[in-house]
Amino acid sequence: MQMLQSSRRYQVCSICVMDNNNPGVTFDETGQCICCRDAFARKPHEWWPTKEGRARLEKTVESIKQEMAGKPYDVMIGLSGGVDSAYLAHFLKRELNLRMLAVHVDGGWNTEAAVRNIEKIVRQLDIDLYTYVVEWEEMRDLQLAYLRASVLNQDTPQDHAFFSTLYRLAHRYGQRYFMNGVNFSSESIHVPDGGYPAMDGRNVRAIHKAHGTALLRTFPLMGTLQYLWLVRARGQVQILKPLNYLPYDKEAAKRLLMNEYGFVDYGSKHQESRFTKFYQEIYLPTRYSFDKRRLHYSALIVAGQMTRDEALAQLQQPLVTMEQAARDKRFVAKKLGITVSELERLVALPPVLHESFANNALLYRLNHSLKRLRVGRR
Repeated sequence: MQMLQSSRRYQVCSICVMDNNNPGVTFDETGQCICCRDAFARKPHEWWPTKEGRARLEKTVESIKQEMAGKPYDVMIGLSGGVDSAYLAHFLKRELNLRMLAVHVDGGWNTEAAVRNIEKIVRQLDIDLYTYVVEWEEMRDLQLAYLRASVLNQDTPQDHAFFSTLYRLAHRYGQRYFMNGVNFSSESIHVPDGGYPAMDGRNVRAIHKAHGTALLRTFPLMGTLQYLWLVRARGQVQILKPLNYLPYDKEAAKRLLMNEYGFVDYGSKHQESRFTKFYQEIYLPTRYSFDKRRLHYSALIVAGQMTRDEALAQLQQPLVTMEQAARDKRFVAKKLGITVSELERLVALPPVLHESFANNALLYRLNHSLKRLRVGRR
């Protein structure tokens, strides 16, 4: 997702609320964008909110229980303190009685609400929690390197640390299954060629080498070839998305969590992290005029959980107030050990492609093509 500014006439999708601030968003003759057209086409194949879907999930779970009977856990889950992962933990334990190892990676950016939510879920469900704390000076240095590199995916340091930790834990405990809170109902919208793979360890190393100042002695860095071999080729860990077999409604899930666990609402989607909040509410809008609410609202429109008019009305509300933006910038700058003016200078740098640094993007594209080919043959 290059998200470089364009001189095209501004346009908003006639079905969802995606706009063409991102050049990857194109429209057909009816005004429908490629993003929701693709999501509607995938919907029958990726989301089964029916009794049949639940039955398929339960059959899979029984097979996993039998296979993993001799292991300490049936499955691993990620626990971020957000709604999706918390509801997943609730559902898997209360409804399916799975033995779980919950994994949390503390990259130094947790909100207080997310920490409290994790504690409440783990305690009340009586599930084991493994927390890996990333050495802060290394995370800080890598995060600053990404800001100086001026690339799009500023969340890579956190995402890479989480998944590399997960895969290493899976190997340690002999675990084969990771159940993910990612779900079609609120995350179905993708921009063609959007983002950049966080697990490209070669790219991470290159960006840090170019712009970092400290050694990454303990940061859980995983090489691209190791990742593709262990996870993609050997299938050491199978990633499953149970919420796609349910009539999952995020707002209903949030109400249940609040009532049963005293869950604290931390704000918008994926903002359990103070840096992600800054990235979504300040960095992306400032750098690319991109409002990530459009992705979320458009997914809810595809899922039938929000109308286009409701989404447009929500988008009229400011993403963040000037006062909150100022507080967030002060917090992030202080945490990173730089001034607010330096942070603003970094945010204002011209965009740079990830591919400007050494990378294994070709391997990822090849793997993605092979995966689509395998799916197409089923």
